[in-house]
Amino acid sequence: MRHALPWLYLMAAFVFIYLPVAVLVLFSFQDGNLPVPPFQGPSLRWYADILGDDDLTGALAHSLLVALGASTLAVVLGFLAAYGLARHILPGSALLRGVLIAPLTVSYLIVGLGLLIVLTRAGLGLSLLTAGIGHVVINLPLAFAIIYASMGAQQQNAERAARDLGADEARVILLITVPMLAPAIAAAFFLSVTLSWDEFIIAFLLTRFDVTLPVEIWSMLRSGLSPRLNAIGSLVFLISVVVVLSVELFFARGRRS
Repeated sequence: MRHALPWLYLMAAFVFIYLPVAVLVLFSFQDGNLPVPPFQGPSLRWYADILGDDDLTGALAHSLLVALGASTLAVVLGFLAAYGLARHILPGSALLRGVLIAPLTVSYLIVGLGLLIVLTRAGLGLSLLTAGIGHVVINLPLAFAIIYASMGAQQQNAERAARDLGADEARVILLITVPMLAPAIAAAFFLSVTLSWDEFIIAFLLTRFDVTLPVEIWSMLRSGLSPRLNAIGSLVFLISVVVVLSVELFFARGRRS
C-alpha cells in the first residue's frame, strides 16, 4: 500500500490537471448547440464553423503576430540588459537589476492602466502595436531574469579566451555568448510567447478594433456557452502541444549530436 500511494497521488494530479482539457476537447465535437451532457456527436461542425469565421481567424493571426513580435523584442532587450549587468561593473547594478525585475510583482491591471494613460497621452492610437508594447513590458523582466541567471563563469571564461584570440565584442557575443546561452534564450522566448498568447487584460485595454484571440473569446462568452468555444480551446491546445513537442525534439536532437 505504501508503494501505491505515490502512484495514486500522481494519477490524481494528472486527472486534476487534464480532466478539464479532456472535457473541453470531447464537447468540441458536440453536435448540439450547448457543450453539456448528454454528448451528441461526434461532429466537426464547430471546427468548420470557427475556421470559416473571419473574426476568429483574424484574432488568431493577431495573437500570433503580437506574441512572436513582442517575445522576440523582449528577449533581445532582456539579453542585452543581462549581458551588460553581468559582464560590466556599473554603479548601482543591484538597484538596476531590482528595477528591471520589479514589474513581475505588479498586477497586469495596474501595468495596463498605466500604459493606457501613457500611450494615449503620447498620441498613439490603440492597436496591435500598443498591445505589443504592453507585452514587451511584462515579458522583458522575465526574459532578463532567465538569461541573467544562466550567465556563469563558464561563459565568461570562454568570452575572455575569444578576446585573447583577437575577437571583437560583436563576434564574442554572436559566436560565443549567444550559442552558449541558447537554451536559456529559447526558454525565455517560448515562455514569453506562452504568456503573451494567453494574456487578456493588457490586450483588452490596449486594443480597439484589431483584437487578439483572448479578447475575441471574451466577447463570445458574453453571449453564453457554445461548442465553438470548446473548438477554439481545442485548437489552441493542439497548437501548444505541437510547439512544446517540437521544442523538446529540437533540444533532444541537439543533446544527442
